[in-house]
Amino acid sequence: MKYKTLIIDDEPLARRGIRARLKSFSEFTVLEDCEDGVAGLAAIRRHDPDLVFLDVQMPGLDGFEMLKRLPRNRKPFIIFLTAHDQYALRAFEVHALDYLLKPIDAERFAEAMERAGRQFKFQTAGAIEARLRGLLAEYGPTGKPDRYLERFTVRSGRRISFVLVDEIDWIEAVGDYAGLHVGNKTPLLRETLHSLERRLDPQKFVRIHRSSIVQVSRISELCTLPNRELRLRLTTGADLKVSRTFRHRLDRWLAGK
Repeated sequence: MKYKTLIIDDEPLARRGIRARLKSFSEFTVLEDCEDGVAGLAAIRRHDPDLVFLDVQMPGLDGFEMLKRLPRNRKPFIIFLTAHDQYALRAFEVHALDYLLKPIDAERFAEAMERAGRQFKFQTAGAIEARLRGLLAEYGPTGKPDRYLERFTVRSGRRISFVLVDEIDWIEAVGDYAGLHVGNKTPLLRETLHSLERRLDPQKFVRIHRSSIVQVSRISELCTLPNRELRLRLTTGADLKVSRTFRHRLDRWLAGK
């Protein structure tokens, strides 16, 4: 499947750089690149893209103002391009699909594209729109934080990476850490499952065992076991046991309560 892509940045070198890097990702097709927010807004209306690389600071109409003017039926994924440091990034740390700091690192770019691919696989149009609405609320003067987190910050030595909650297949207790199973990767978060439960949307995540939490959209099959236990098969092929202690939580979710 091909994903329609736009690049909106006032720096010609930055636009050429994104185009060059995207050649390694054949499923993403660049339809147009734009040098300012006004041209970008027109291009979004014209092409209805799936993904937009968007510079935060541009003369005239900047990235945030451009997002506010998007038609309600045109809500693409946004990857920000920015020279901001980590403090400036707080405004959209929770809501943006991803961001790339200039100058763009090749490994970091590949991570962003991998994340975009996973999101296209699992996200719905409604969820994309909700993320953009949240982003704009966070940016605006009256913005309030969401009740549930949409992104985790994972530290490994001097490296900091981000894991979107919607990307997580299931979460496993690993001593004092939580293993976030994301495809074939399992980054570790220094937090207990008990603490994580309170931060995750109960409409999306269910505790099924003292050592595991599952994202319910990943469940593909249920199998009954003796002693009222269940076994889940996820879309990734992973098999997880639902203990008797926590089965009522899954039953409640299945009943829509």
